[in-house]
Amino acid sequence: MRATWKGQLLAESDDTVVVEGNHYFPEATLKREHFRASDHHSVCPWKGTASYYDVVVGDEVNANAAWFYPTPSEAAASIRGRVAFWKGVDVV
Repeated sequence: MRATWKGQLLAESDDTVVVEGNHYFPEATLKREHFRASDHHSVCPWKGTASYYDVVVGDEVNANAAWFYPTPSEAAASIRGRVAFWKGVDVV
């Protein structure tokens, strides 16, 4: 699987975990130059509290376009250390 935005590779892996239709990539596969920490958080009733990254390509910023669960619930343990995407990021 490959995650891209604005023609730039954000992550690539043949080891993604699919939860609720989203591919969670191992954090180690992220191209870190395209990520910046966000102060945004959201809560999922069964996964826990999500943290976000802004995706940055050149001068373009896709705010909160990547998310992860730093301490997922036991039910969501399979996504610990993994990142998923939305907001126009292509995952194919």
